[in-house]
Amino acid sequence: MFISVFDIFKIGIGPSSSHTMGPMTAALLFLKSLAKTGAKADRIRVSLHGSLAFTGKGHATDRAIILGLAGFTAETAEATEMATTLTEIHDRHRIAPQDFPPFRFDPNSDLIFDYGPSLPGHANGMCFSAFAENGSLLMQQTYYSIGGGFVVLAEDLNNSSLNESSTAGGPAVPYPFNTADEMLAAGKAADLSVAEMKRANELGFVNGRELDDRLDRVWRVMSDSIDRGLAADGILPGGLKLKRRAKELFRQLEKEMAVGDRHLLLVNEWLVQNAIAVSEENAAGGKIVTAPTNGAAGVIPAVISYYLAFYSGATPADVRTFLLVAAAIGGIIKHNGSISGAEVGCQGEIGSAAAMAAAGLCAVLGGTNEQIENSAEIALEHHLGMTCDPVNGLVQVPCIERNGFGAVKAVTAATLALRGDGSHLISLDKCIRTMYQTGLDMNDKYKETSRGGLAVNLVDC
Repeated sequence: MFISVFDIFKIGIGPSSSHTMGPMTAALLFLKSLAKTGAKADRIRVSLHGSLAFTGKGHATDRAIILGLAGFTAETAEATEMATTLTEIHDRHRIAPQDFPPFRFDPNSDLIFDYGPSLPGHANGMCFSAFAENGSLLMQQTYYSIGGGFVVLAEDLNNSSLNESSTAGGPAVPYPFNTADEMLAAGKAADLSVAEMKRANELGFVNGRELDDRLDRVWRVMSDSIDRGLAADGILPGGLKLKRRAKELFRQLEKEMAVGDRHLLLVNEWLVQNAIAVSEENAAGGKIVTAPTNGAAGVIPAVISYYLAFYSGATPADVRTFLLVAAAIGGIIKHNGSISGAEVGCQGEIGSAAAMAAAGLCAVLGGTNEQIENSAEIALEHHLGMTCDPVNGLVQVPCIERNGFGAVKAVTAATLALRGDGSHLISLDKCIRTMYQTGLDMNDKYKETSRGGLAVNLVDC
């Protein structure tokens, strides 16, 4: 199993990796598959199932499908161009994607939210159908958005090499590991850190300079999303009329710091402020990095920014180390559990992000491989059982604040692990297994459907 750092950290747009970025990717993949057949579609129709249907409108899945069919990708899409294209498609009921033949598409009738049972493979299912001018079916494909922006065809769902890595089929990596125990054993045998092994594995696909440049870009996008979030105010889209808070939190904290009021809770407030800044940018549909999902995108940037602000001597090379180690842990969780809120609840999103952030921070603070594994286990353990119950299907309440608390827990887990020698009772592998089993046992109404929890208990004031 090899999952690249750039599979875990994807540059894209909000508000959801599984409900926005995944469907956008699936739509473009369908266009490419259709083009390979040589058939020219007169009309394309899409049906959304499971969580994609129940919370798709709040998560902008309809917008993502249309933009994907128009040829956009999450990494390169620009807000102004997307808005113009969406307006034209709604007005003309026709899509003319670059590099593909045009076809008819009426968002009101050709995009179907199916509120019946989920498709059998995963909670996030979508079916694309292309029709000829006489109405006959040319091609039909079913895709699943399995979390973190990963998308697979229904027939490939159980093929791990396709499910888990965009680099499948490449050279064998020098230090393969499927589990945390295997990671620790490989590090011990080679006398290498987690970061050194992960870097060596990545170098089988890119050279050192490209690896560093791409890691630096990931951090730039993360950092920029913090800055934009701290500078923006107003109301978030979606109907909840939720006010942005990061800017005001930053203003208050900056004022206190200017007069020397560096109280003991400063670190917590710094973490929460920056995590909220990124999460508000995600909720507004801005450019962010999946880490490992959009719903949890604020945790890792907040912890990295905390490290850079509060530890003297921090360098760009440390950020690369942080990201490599975090991605190693994220890959293990994805391979053996899930990072999809629709599959296992928010424990798979915020819990995974906190585990990854704790491991990254532990690594740059000099932790051993055993302490890194311990820090990830502590952080994940204390998110077990967390439901995914977004109010109105929006990635806002309780999602935004949960990023702040996930960041605080990640720092606490790392510092706690660093006080020990790495030995502990419950291994990370067992904790991941528990998280996944708990998610499977969880009632579907608590797994990103907005049919339970806070989503149905919002009291109007």
